[in-house]
Amino acid sequence: MPTNRSLDQHSTTASSLLADLAPDLRTALTRVGYGSDNLVVALGDVAHAALWRSEPVPVRRAARDAGELGTLIRLLLLGDPMPEREVAAALAPVDTERAIAAGLLERDGDEIRAALDLRPLDLGDGTRWVLSDLDDSMRRRTLDADHVLGVGQASLSLLRATPTRPVSTVLDLGTGCGVQAIHAKSYGRTVTGTDVNARALWLAAATAALNDLDIELCEGSWFEPVAGRRFDQVVANPPFVVGPARVEHTYRDSGLALDGASELVISGIPDMLNPGGTAALLASWVHINGQDWRSRVASWLPDHGIDAWIVQRDIADPALYVGTWLRDAGLDPREPAAQARAERWLEAFAAAKVDGIGFGVVYMRDIDGPTEMLAEDLTHPFEDPLGQETHRYFERSAWLRAVATDPGLVLSSRFEVDPATALERVSLPGTEGWQQRIARLHRGDGPLWQHEVDDTTAALLAGMRPDGLPLSELVELLAFSDTGDAATPEFESAVLGVVVSLVRHGLIHPR
Repeated sequence: MPTNRSLDQHSTTASSLLADLAPDLRTALTRVGYGSDNLVVALGDVAHAALWRSEPVPVRRAARDAGELGTLIRLLLLGDPMPEREVAAALAPVDTERAIAAGLLERDGDEIRAALDLRPLDLGDGTRWVLSDLDDSMRRRTLDADHVLGVGQASLSLLRATPTRPVSTVLDLGTGCGVQAIHAKSYGRTVTGTDVNARALWLAAATAALNDLDIELCEGSWFEPVAGRRFDQVVANPPFVVGPARVEHTYRDSGLALDGASELVISGIPDMLNPGGTAALLASWVHINGQDWRSRVASWLPDHGIDAWIVQRDIADPALYVGTWLRDAGLDPREPAAQARAERWLEAFAAAKVDGIGFGVVYMRDIDGPTEMLAEDLTHPFEDPLGQETHRYFERSAWLRAVATDPGLVLSSRFEVDPATALERVSLPGTEGWQQRIARLHRGDGPLWQHEVDDTTAALLAGMRPDGLPLSELVELLAFSDTGDAATPEFESAVLGVVVSLVRHGLIHPR
């Protein structure tokens, strides 16, 4: 059973009722096969895709022939009222009255309706089940201020972006329904989740119990519940929505103006990390007219002790951003109340000279030395989970940091080209036939980085073989080939700059 700290008596009682139901509910879900893979098989590809598009009719039609699994799909995923007899059979050995008392189900006339969202999710270590509040994906509804969000796109993004090497202790800051915390149990020996929302902790506790996981849950604001403690890894999906200082929904609004929530979390996490500890979090930052967003984010980091990798995945214009989040709250931007809210929101952006809102992932690692930061755009699509790249990135960064003060160490090193690196040459027709216009290096896995290169760099990489020469000798050969003379300091410096950038992105590796 999960440990619950600082929950008031009412919340603890409610949590206990739902958590006490967990063993029987887990038995029922397992018996019926209420899992991610089985949903695809039962619904078929077309109806399963419709489920993620929030289109209930194709899902309902497919579920009618899926037996007891179909009953649970309609009850728990579509929110359909169902005959009590069918619900009781599908959820056996769960007692219907106990499920109603625990807040999982509710009566709707002579039928039974789900009072909570309960959906399966494969996090890479088998099916897990996640409890959250019902959203408006299948049925129009207004979200309460303490609404507990389920597994949305932001949650899925962070799951894919989280490094998963085994660690001892993990903090899930702002755990919500607990999805990041239950994922953390696959790589962390002990996991602590915090949230300011007591209802979120109630559902996170029930989610942990349903999956038979031991997770410590603490109620409080930001870092307050774990003050004085440190962790090997911190994950966070904080209320990062950028806008006026207000709280309309605790899962997304911080009460801090503009990107104040991201600033608070990014600046606070370094004090929560054990030596060598890492952090992965979602964040947003404003683009102010005339300012570099990278400098803004860099100002949130301490001067010492952090290696930070900031990955900007998207940039939204203010109008699109406001409209998106209005719809997220179940509001119709055409309604007068929503228009008034949009007006205030956009006015706040205009007053602060905001011309864009960036969104991405922030990675941090505790280091012994001055803070370093790389902030870059990764707005192109890629398939490999970014979390798998994180530790490799920090290992490459550590090597570059170790040789930064002595170029001779780099020159004496041997390098090899990553097997996933490809060279692309683009030529266009000209007066004398095909004329090369550009050459690019492509990394074919991970974040799919690209670097434009010249012929000299291409020749340099051609010499980087497992049995190849040290970089210093390759530099001399290149210089002699280009000029017929020895390498100048300027030529050597240019090569070193190229090598550093290619190592940082994993296109070449020191041996």
